[in-house]
Amino acid sequence: MRFAPEPRFEHGSVPRIGILLTNLGTPEAPTAAALRPYLKQFLSDPRVVEIPRALWWVILNGIILNTRPKQSAQKYAKIWTPEGSPLKVHTERQAKLLRGYLGERTRVPLVVEWAMRYGQPNIEQALLRLREAGCDRVLVIPLYPQYAASSTGSTYDAVLAATARMRNVPGLRLIKHFHDHPGYIQALTRSVTEYWTAHGRPDKLVMSFHGVPRYTLERGDPYHCECHKTGRLLAEGLGLAPDRYLVSFQSRFGRAQWLKPYTMDTLEDLGRHKTRRVDVICPGFVADCLETLEEIAIENKATFLKAGGGEFHYIPCLNERSDWIHALCDLALENLQGWLPADWSEPKVREAAQHRRERALQLGAKI
Repeated sequence: MRFAPEPRFEHGSVPRIGILLTNLGTPEAPTAAALRPYLKQFLSDPRVVEIPRALWWVILNGIILNTRPKQSAQKYAKIWTPEGSPLKVHTERQAKLLRGYLGERTRVPLVVEWAMRYGQPNIEQALLRLREAGCDRVLVIPLYPQYAASSTGSTYDAVLAATARMRNVPGLRLIKHFHDHPGYIQALTRSVTEYWTAHGRPDKLVMSFHGVPRYTLERGDPYHCECHKTGRLLAEGLGLAPDRYLVSFQSRFGRAQWLKPYTMDTLEDLGRHKTRRVDVICPGFVADCLETLEEIAIENKATFLKAGGGEFHYIPCLNERSDWIHALCDLALENLQGWLPADWSEPKVREAAQHRRERALQLGAKI
């Protein structure tokens, strides 16, 4: 069958609006067996690896999937929680909190779901759940502040691929980025300020963003520019002089040149210069995950200290901070304009639905 079965339709039903939060993804367990299918799905995405498919298939299946799952599993094991993957735990909590905050801000009932681009729960399943809940319009919010083809662009691909299997496709809105959204910048600024109030200030603040290959910038990807704008706005909010902070890029993979400067090289250099204290924040992530908790807070910390640095502090992601969830709520409501009637009321909606049902019956519809 080309199209998935449609949810049961009833004349006079009240259409609803859905919001779908998406994040990158996570394996089901910190084991090599769980990492292999997750990495295969992730690294098979042509948005993520832009080299000829035939060549990459050989490298991926012949080398990477035979070595990397075990290595990655060991890293995940260091940050795994009793509730599971930190990324999944935080994303689920953010969706739950957003649902509650929206309920306080608008009378229109909204259905909030969450999904992962890679792994479970996947985007198609989440969209089908929204359809089952009666949503005929869906706002998709990829939780990537800065747009990159390999993250937000790939999410768009997955959303459109899922709707390609639907006969009755819902109205869609997709948020591209929020790297300079005032609420997001304000939440970051408050997070750092509160941390410094409690723990003192560093000699340098390193703002580490996830890296992407250098050629993506040369081919028109705006990610590099958006990262630097986030960094500049955060520095302005904190009142930092240009010599008090650095923007860098982490998670380099393979031999190609990626966006520079690399976070690990930056921290090693700061360590060699005997920097007394370095704080690191990751403004490209709204939830703590492997890249922040293991790569930054463990691996990069060790690099800085080994090179001769003094104190290393990792400032957590926004996670479930109330100012961030309020910002996320603002972002959603701004992008729902035109879908949320100002005079919405439950009795009026029910009355209109009943009239539709009666008209359908008069025309011979089967309820």
